[in-house]
Formats: sequence, structure tokens, C-alpha cells
Amino acid sequence: MSIRLRLALQYAAIVAVTLLLFSALVYGFTYYSRSQFFAETLRSRARVVGHVYFDGQHPQADERHRAAYTRYLRQLYRTLPDEEVRIYDAAGRVVFREGQATSREVPAGWLTTIAEPLLRRDAGWHYTLGLHYRAPNGGRYLVAAWSVDTDSQRQLGTLRSVLGIGLLVSMVLTGIGGWVFAGQALSPMRRAVQEMGSITASDMHRRLSGAEGQDEVSQLARTFNSLLDRLETAFAGQRTFVRDASHELRTPLTVLIGELEVALLQPRTAEGYQQVLRNTLDAARLLKDLANGLLQIARASDDPSQVPLKPLHMDELLLQAHEELQRRHPTCRIDLDFHLPPEAPDALVRGNEALLLSAVLNILENACKFSRGAEHPIMATLRARPGRVLLEVQDRGVGMSEADRQQVFVPFFRADNARGVPGHGIGLPLTHKIMELHHGAIHVESQLGEGTRVVLELPRA
Repeated sequence: MSIRLRLALQYAAIVAVTLLLFSALVYGFTYYSRSQFFAETLRSRARVVGHVYFDGQHPQADERHRAAYTRYLRQLYRTLPDEEVRIYDAAGRVVFREGQATSREVPAGWLTTIAEPLLRRDAGWHYTLGLHYRAPNGGRYLVAAWSVDTDSQRQLGTLRSVLGIGLLVSMVLTGIGGWVFAGQALSPMRRAVQEMGSITASDMHRRLSGAEGQDEVSQLARTFNSLLDRLETAFAGQRTFVRDASHELRTPLTVLIGELEVALLQPRTAEGYQQVLRNTLDAARLLKDLANGLLQIARASDDPSQVPLKPLHMDELLLQAHEELQRRHPTCRIDLDFHLPPEAPDALVRGNEALLLSAVLNILENACKFSRGAEHPIMATLRARPGRVLLEVQDRGVGMSEADRQQVFVPFFRADNARGVPGHGIGLPLTHKIMELHHGAIHVESQLGEGTRVVLELPRA
């Protein structure tokens, strides 16, 4: 079911229920009012009969009194449908009768009870009313009146027909109006859906129109445009990544192919073949390092909920990375400094050991590679602050310009003064992703010719 149809049906249902309740209220109030009015009319006629009869009780003028009473009653009230009025004495005998003579019976108990009001409504709008009357001579009498409220029956039937037809017509008009209004309200949504469907990977620069308003559709358009901005950035980054990765892979592959082709041009001595194999091995190692770096970047980009985390001691991790770096670069000098307060001497974080070790190794190895020949050693300082653990690595190497510093987290980016340094430009991008995975941060400060300062910041466990 479409949203437009659902909105139209819901709107029609709300209006229908409202009209139905209002119609029921009108009908109920009319029914009650008509019933009370007719009962009061019948009570008035019974009261008039009692007054006229007992005020004119003279035995010698009984027939004359009856004629006068009839003329008076007809002048004061019109005759009710199927009307009959009887007056009963205390013994239950009928002493007076007015109207149609029928075999109706007074409800049981009315002659003996003194409670009022005495009123009974039967099916077909038949009313029976009783009225106790005390005569001037002290006797107790019961004035009983019967009638049928045909006017109310007819008028309420007409009211039911009018309300039913009005309800049906209102529902039809409401349904049509709801369909039209829902279509008008959803027209910006249909336009947005059409625009969304026309955007492809080749024209990610396009954006949805109608994002300037303040309604819900405009908010949806702004949210979708923001999503397109992120997707466009991701697509551009992916294209750049593939281009740079292809370029980096092509270099060692070219070396491999060249060495093998040269070796096949002519027979060589054993030493010549060994040299070819050594060159080929170096190129293969470059390929392996590059493949490992790409794999680590992919792993650091995984869903954080799928990466196993556990409490780790950053001081132990730093010592482990320092030991591995001394094995790779024996001539590189790195001094370690631990600033851990007595209240937090363990620098405990929650993370993945392999990924955090890779991040620490990356910044230490970068400091070594870009500090060759520097007089000052590299300083690695571990600090513990309330809620945070910081690892600061400061070198006195070649440094970099501000323009290059802003691009250090772009995969495969290489600064101009780092072209002769071995590497592929994936160390800092990998470290940046690892920090994001651990809800941490990495900060890089550098001055060209003066050195670089890198700070890893992680939340404490």
C-alpha cells in the first residue's frame, strides 16, 4: 500500500470516526430530548385530567361537567396519538376514562406504591405514565395515561436517514480530499525519488533540489545531499587509492621483469645469476611489504564491532615496538621517557594488540627513516592524563612543509623531500585508521628542516 493511499485512508477514517461520534451524540441528545418532552407532555395531560375531574366533582351535574371538561381539554392540548387516560381509586376501580377504550393494564404495583415518577417506555415508542393525586375529600387516586410518540418516531427516523447520508457523503468527499491533499504533500517526495534514481556513480556531483526549506522533505534532501558528499569523497578516495596502489605495485614489478629479461639475454656466471636473484628478492620483498601494508589498511577499515579488543599496557607495547625497531634498524637511536603519575602507573588502554603495535612501529620507523644523519636522538615519551594516554615521538629529521603535512594521511602520498627514502606512503594513513578504530587521534606537527612531532592519543581503559 502506498503512503499516499495510507494517508488518505487514515485521514478519511479519522474524519469518519469524528462524524460518527458527533452523529451519535446528536442522535442520542435528540432521542433523550424527545423522550423527556413527550413524557412531560403526557404528564401534563394527566395532571390536567386530574385537576379538571376532581375540581368539577358534583354528582348532580356529572354529565354537564364531562362536556365542559372535554371542551376545556381540547382547547388546551391537542389529542395525542392512541391516547387514553384513566383515574383509579384506592380500590383499583376505574372512576373516569378519557380517550380510546382499550384493555390496557396498569403496571403491577403502581396502585399500591407512592413512589414517583411512574413512567414506563415500551417498544414502539409506547409510553405508560402514572400520577398520584390526592382529592379534596382526602382520597388517594392514580391518574394513568397511555400514548404513542409517533412524532418522535418519525422525526428520529428522518434524522437517522439524514445523518447516515451525510456521513456517507462526508466520507466520500473526505477520501477524495485526502487523496488530493496527500498527493500534494508527497509531490516533493516523488520529485526527490526521481532525482535520487537519476544519480549514478558517474555523476556523483549532482544534488537534490528543495533542500532550502524547513519541512521534513527538505531535511531529508539535506541529509541525502550530505550522504552524497561523503560518497563522492569516498569514491574519489577510492579512485586515488587504486591509482596510487597500481603505481606503487608497478615499480617493483617492473624491476622484477627487467632483471629477469636481462638475465635471459645471455648466459651468465654463477655470481651474475646470484646478483640477479638478489635484485629480484629485493623487489619481491618490496611487493610483500606493500601487500602487507594494504592488508593492514583494509583490516583497520573493518567494522569496529568485529575487531577483538582487550586491555593493553601501552608501556609494555612501546617497549615491544622499540625492541622490534632496534632489530630492523640497529643504528637508529631512540630514547624512551615514561611520564606516568603514581595514581595511574600502568597506562592501560583497550585495543587490538596487533593493530596498536603496528601503529607504534609506523611512527617510530618513520622517525628513524627521516632522521638518518641527525645529531639528536629520537625521543619517545609516554604520558598518562585523566582519561587519556598519549605517546609523543619527536625527531630532528628533515621535516616537511605545511602543504605536505596536510596530506600525510592520504594513502601513497610522498613528500617531495622523501622521494629518496624507502617506503610506500601507507604508514601514517594506516596509523590514522587504527586510531579512528580505537576512538583515538593522531596529531602531526612539522617544520621543514627542523623535524617532526607525532602524537598518538588513546582513551584510557
